[in-house]
Amino acid sequence: MRYFPIMVASIMVDYIASNGIEAHRDDPRACKRFLLLSVIFNLGMLGFFKYTDFLIANINALFGTSIGFLSITLPLGISFYTFQTMSYTIDVYRGKVRAERNIIDFGAFVVLFPQLIAGPIVRYTDVSRELKERSTDLGQIQSGVSSFIVGLGRKVLIANACGALWTEVEGIGFANVSTPLAWLGVLAFTLQIYFDFSGYSLMAIGLGRMLGFEFPQNFNYPYVARSITEFWRRWHMTLGSWFREYVYIPLGGNRVSRGRLVFNLFVVWGLTGLWHGASWNFVMWGLYFFVLLVIEKFWLHGFLEQHPVFSHLYLVVLVMISWSLFAITDLSQLGVFWSRMFGAFGGTDWMYYLRNYWVVLLMGCVFSAPVVPAAVKKLEALGKKRYQPLQMAALGVVLVLSVAYLVDATYNPFLYFRF
Repeated sequence: MRYFPIMVASIMVDYIASNGIEAHRDDPRACKRFLLLSVIFNLGMLGFFKYTDFLIANINALFGTSIGFLSITLPLGISFYTFQTMSYTIDVYRGKVRAERNIIDFGAFVVLFPQLIAGPIVRYTDVSRELKERSTDLGQIQSGVSSFIVGLGRKVLIANACGALWTEVEGIGFANVSTPLAWLGVLAFTLQIYFDFSGYSLMAIGLGRMLGFEFPQNFNYPYVARSITEFWRRWHMTLGSWFREYVYIPLGGNRVSRGRLVFNLFVVWGLTGLWHGASWNFVMWGLYFFVLLVIEKFWLHGFLEQHPVFSHLYLVVLVMISWSLFAITDLSQLGVFWSRMFGAFGGTDWMYYLRNYWVVLLMGCVFSAPVVPAAVKKLEALGKKRYQPLQMAALGVVLVLSVAYLVDATYNPFLYFRF
């Protein structure tokens, strides 16, 4: 609650800025000043809370100083709602939407609780109509409940179990794991982060639908992609579209010279990495994808199109490597872990963990592919009278198992809450 005034301040600043832009359409300078007010406030607030200690640490390292850290607690969801409100003001400036006159409706957009903490990133254009008038019916509520339960199952039954394996690998110490166990651990984290984040997004979409809102899809089975380019069209889609709309296209997009295109991609992916966390491993993670996307765009695209089996294996291996970079913030420990991943360290330790976790790892691999939608289509062909009881029974089982796990378990992290 102590950070609630920050959200109130964000609402007030963007409300004033957007209405200032609307009231001064005939004065471009005034419009730009109001836009700058919004952008500077939002980025300044995000920078202060999220990156101050990161900046201090780098100053201390570069100049040998001993400036004390502020140790500020990061307000929940700040990376999401600052992007949402800033995009709204930019859209008003561009003339895409009219400024919201009713501050209650605008405040509802900012604090919309289902997706406030961890996305998806909802733009004002996505929900402007529903903020004014919306209706819900039994079918909509049923659909929302179904999405929520599926998301809960993804998070609780798969993400948490896979995360437990990764936590055990961390607990052993990276210097003590064999090469097979290192890859098994990365596979576990690869599944954990997908089912954690996509599960939360589905729960948010389901809650929103129950309330009469249609939030945008955030994931589309990214691990079935056959290139890094396709992967990022399927992973965290609302963040990707935000950077494309408000950073990449204003820089010139891809309708520029080759050198400028490389620069545009560098900026976007450097910022994407930094958005995920105030640590150099996140910056490196973003630039890792920048390098891969440049290679694909200029050289590999045609080859990957012609070799579907190779392209899928290529995608899975490179994404798993990226998640090791994402998961380990200590760069010295990252070096140790990579030495284990790419070395030839034998051992039988992986057999014990595979025996304990093979069921959930198999479930994760199966459900990260679109097998459920395919099965649902076949069941729907049987007709509502046969399909609906099966659907309700399956959802009931998932709900009961999820609740039982939550009651009994102590391990229940939400990875994206820290962003």
